[in-house]
Amino acid sequence: MNLEIELFGIRFKNPVWVASGTFGYGLEATEIYDVSKLGAVVMKGLSLKPRLGNDLPRIVETPCGMLNSIGLQNPGVEKFLKELYPKIKNIDTHFIANVFGESEEEYVEVCLALEDAEKIVAYELNVSCPNVKKGGIVFGHDPLILGNLVENIKKRIKKPLLVKLSPNVTDIREFAKVCIDSGADGLVLINTLLGMKIDIRRKKPDLATKTGGLSGPAILPIAVRMIYEVYEKFGDTVPIIGVGGITTYEDALEHIMAGASAVQVGTANFYDPLAPLKVIEGINKFMKEEEIEDFKQLIGVAHRTI
Repeated sequence: MNLEIELFGIRFKNPVWVASGTFGYGLEATEIYDVSKLGAVVMKGLSLKPRLGNDLPRIVETPCGMLNSIGLQNPGVEKFLKELYPKIKNIDTHFIANVFGESEEEYVEVCLALEDAEKIVAYELNVSCPNVKKGGIVFGHDPLILGNLVENIKKRIKKPLLVKLSPNVTDIREFAKVCIDSGADGLVLINTLLGMKIDIRRKKPDLATKTGGLSGPAILPIAVRMIYEVYEKFGDTVPIIGVGGITTYEDALEHIMAGASAVQVGTANFYDPLAPLKVIEGINKFMKEEEIEDFKQLIGVAHRTI
């Protein structure tokens, strides 16, 4: 069975990646299994300067997943390049840098700092961050600000640019169109949904920040629906990378049949580190059972059977 896929000029050994913020920088998992078996590692978000993140508590379990408000804690791009990047050079898979900033200029600077890092093949923009120069509005919640961000970064970089879209909008297709029109090489659907959990004994929210991002099985149907809608409208204009609620190969196949060309396993990594490998094995087994020789035959198939 052929699980290889070529996206934005890059060949991936399989379509199963790990999601940013759930896999560190790919180093911890090397003690458990061969990370080179993954299609790609999307690294924990990087900013221009180090960030300590939010106050504790910043993670809480929910009935079908988890809420997190980590606050994008990271060592900053300079320290990453000096101390962590040399350690991932020998891992035989692609690395994608999730980047963010508090201003358009910071996004650009982080990307430019990574341009000469050959192991990093593309950037994934986290646009669920407030733009401090525009009154704190979230980059991914304003089409004009989002379009300008994507367009201006694309002018300055050589590597492919993916945009991870927020589901906390009225119509995600509007934001997908803005990214496509502004030159994005791919779309990542979806980021976490805004949620809250209240401790009824303490009579206050569990998270120090009150709200956080909901991930895990609860958001699977939402992610599948949004991928389906975007693929239905734009087809193969740009590749869609599906993320949200994937714990099994069946979940991954829902994303793929809705229109995703690759998928990212996220929250499942916290309780089953081998989940991504099981997804790869499951897709391979499914293709054998269904006598499907090439993975690409599965992309968007749900649109062709109606």
